Amino acid sequence: MQLTGITGNAGLLWRARLSRTGRGLAGLCLVMASMGVAQAQDQRDDVLRATLDNGLEVVIVHSDLAPVVTTQVNYHVGSSEGSEDFPGTAHAVEHMMFRGGPGLSKDQLSVISANMGGNMNAFTENDRTQYHFTVPADDLDVALHIEASRMKAIDMSESDWAQERGAIEQEVSSNLSNPAFRFYTQLVGELYHGTPYAWTPLGTRESFDNTTAADLKAFHDRWYVPNNATLVIAGDVDPQEALSRVQTLFGDIPEKALSERPAFDFEPVTARTVELATNSPYGSIYMGWRTPGLQDDDFAATQVLLDVLGSERGELTAMGYDGTALAGGMGGQLQPHAGLAMAVGVFPQGGDPAPIQARMREIIEQVTENGVDPSLVEAAKRRIIAEVDASRESVSGLASAWSDALIKRGLDSPQAMKAQYEAVTVDDVNALARRLLKPEQAITAVLTPETSGEPTSSDGYGEPEELVTPPDGPVELPRWAAHAFDNLDIPVSTLAPKDYRLDNGLRLIVQVETASDRVMLSGAIKTNDDLQTPPGKEGVGDILEGMYGYGSQSLDRRALRAAVDELGAEEGAGTRFGLVVAKANFDAGLALLAEHQLNPNFSEDAFNTIKAQNAQALPGRMKSPGFQNAYAMLGALLPEDDPQQRHMTPESLEAVTLEDIKQYFERVSRPDMTTMVVVGDVDPEQVRDQIERYFGDWQAQGAKPEVDYPAVALNQAGAFNTPDSEARQSQVTLSQMIDVDRDSEDRFALFLGNQVLSGDFASRLHQALRERRGLVYGVSSNLDLKAHRGRFNVSFGSDPDKVHQARELIIHNLRRMQNEPVSDSDLHRAKSILLRAMPLQASSYGAISASLLGLALSDKPLDATTKAAEQFVELTGDDVQQAFRAHIRPDGFVTGIRGPTAQ
Repeated sequence: MQLTGITGNAGLLWRARLSRTGRGLAGLCLVMASMGVAQAQDQRDDVLRATLDNGLEVVIVHSDLAPVVTTQVNYHVGSSEGSEDFPGTAHAVEHMMFRGGPGLSKDQLSVISANMGGNMNAFTENDRTQYHFTVPADDLDVALHIEASRMKAIDMSESDWAQERGAIEQEVSSNLSNPAFRFYTQLVGELYHGTPYAWTPLGTRESFDNTTAADLKAFHDRWYVPNNATLVIAGDVDPQEALSRVQTLFGDIPEKALSERPAFDFEPVTARTVELATNSPYGSIYMGWRTPGLQDDDFAATQVLLDVLGSERGELTAMGYDGTALAGGMGGQLQPHAGLAMAVGVFPQGGDPAPIQARMREIIEQVTENGVDPSLVEAAKRRIIAEVDASRESVSGLASAWSDALIKRGLDSPQAMKAQYEAVTVDDVNALARRLLKPEQAITAVLTPETSGEPTSSDGYGEPEELVTPPDGPVELPRWAAHAFDNLDIPVSTLAPKDYRLDNGLRLIVQVETASDRVMLSGAIKTNDDLQTPPGKEGVGDILEGMYGYGSQSLDRRALRAAVDELGAEEGAGTRFGLVVAKANFDAGLALLAEHQLNPNFSEDAFNTIKAQNAQALPGRMKSPGFQNAYAMLGALLPEDDPQQRHMTPESLEAVTLEDIKQYFERVSRPDMTTMVVVGDVDPEQVRDQIERYFGDWQAQGAKPEVDYPAVALNQAGAFNTPDSEARQSQVTLSQMIDVDRDSEDRFALFLGNQVLSGDFASRLHQALRERRGLVYGVSSNLDLKAHRGRFNVSFGSDPDKVHQARELIIHNLRRMQNEPVSDSDLHRAKSILLRAMPLQASSYGAISASLLGLALSDKPLDATTKAAEQFVELTGDDVQQAFRAHIRPDGFVTGIRGPTAQ
């Protein structure tokens, strides 16, 4: 389960905006459904809205992007309806909603949700709790059954709460291990003092210890009622039929009188400075102000102001390019009743934050006195409005756009926001900045990095004790789900990409999609710094990537960003590059991308700035717990001279020259190692001609380089601990090299077995470690298979005194995978999950692009997903057992613990 409304660690801000995945709409003429529906309103060609007699608001939006559907049940309740003494009540109820109820047991819920193979989760905010499914369209009825059952009633036994309390407290410990989160809790306490926003939705271990199951049930029964909920359904559905099923399943749930909502009487903010230590490699300065909320008349101007101040062309971001700071920028978080704006500056370990803080204050003062650049206001409006339209490019994103508009903004539709953004003027933004960004109302924090010590070897772990784990038998499902997952059908792909190879070797893949008028291009050059960097020049690849941030040879950084903004586009260059732009501007955007990608700015000033920043940041990075933990693991797994252990050092950085950067660029920037994927409403042949026009003259120099790591021997078992003085929880990774690569036949059986092991809420490790014992918040295992080597990992976080038991259970379950065939029920569920998840790879422009690009970069055929499905269907329980016996070594793990260890 997720928890939103929390800032993460700032780290270094990205120097280029990431391409944003959008969402999807299509046309469908609807007629109004009537039975049991109070009203249907605001009919559009693709939207059906209705309110049931019991007050449940329903919005159904059709999209034919993929055979996928998203359901989102939004309850108008969150941590605001809790109390300062019990701040995590809504969050705890969210967790308990996955424990089942009178009509649907916990085990049934886990198995059904897992079988659907989609994305199921929930999150708690200050003013909303949302439960969402993204699943194959055929499973809509099952998803609706689950949500209706949970709305009617859930179980709240003290024994179940005792188990779930352990898991939720591990989630709290994980967040409290992040110093940025600890600052955030202080920030909201200051900005929102005297209101329910003064505490985060997460809750505290102390409040959970004092919360009873009866308290949680009372909260559920008070707020989880149809007249306090909005159900959004988006995807490949017939809206009339979907509304009829909603009426059948939800229509008999009685409405209830709602309790009084809390008041929001915000008090004046008094400036204050907070100083904290951090385990980040870099220090951070935060300056925060309270802003209007999403339901305030100024919400549109607030979003535009935040975008302007965070612009790549803005002065805060410029601090990271002119050498004032390692990075800089502006972010924000807007909630219904209020929000916050936060400027950020990043400094190296041992560096002086004072000059950066002074520059941040100067920039804000200049904004309030002189106003903002009008061109940035227009660019921000174009970008934000494009985000609204981008909802058509993703099934789940489309549902989220409607949920956010209705619940968080109090509007009739996502499109209703566009007029408000379009109406924002420069004068509006400047007046808001003068009112908000006052130094006497700023909460400032300085997070200073501190070292914790080097990793040390530990005694390791002996032969695990014999643990008893109840066998996983078949779960009898309710009638409405009993046969929903009987068939293991090979999914029929909706993708039909055109695959081209230009004369210079560049590979172009084009997938036509008509859900949006935007086009998404994603590209990558196959490179490997560890294999391509000259000896003694480690760091040359990092500096090259930084050089792209300074623009091209004909357009400097600001000029390039201005040209991109003029198109309302998103663009970034490097070994991974991309473009998102309106169809009408695709050619112009492609011209900018080509100029940027093929002719980066190699100015002496840019090189000197980046090199100096890396020299400042590198010592802190090398001493940070994250870096030391990662390289201690690599050192234990790999031979001493393995290229994967190469990294930048002060000596290698000092040796790098600008000429080295240019020569490295010539070696790695090769069209015959490059793949581009274009998704959108385009003519593939026309796109090929455009790519040929702008990239056809690009030529490779010399023979193709080797970019795949060589095969490696299996590791010896070992254990180590990396100190982290700021961590409250132990982060544990069990890792081993395996004799399986991305082309090995046994990979299919291992992937299937890994699904049984940890792939879903019904999986063995999740049940053993979380559901039955509350030792962890989450546990995961994964196979990392490359061209010539493979690695198997298991990771979890827990209190130090729970680490040993959690690890023992993991080893026990791995031995079980080896000692007995996977049961028919487990095998069927794992196959169902993997097969039914495959359509989700076409559920957004971003997912389509990532899937096709990933296959191409792995030298896999573009129909490899279908071929994998055919392999999964044929596998037996004996096949999985034999694969785990042959390739997984329960006694061959390196166990790395970052953070505290049990005394």
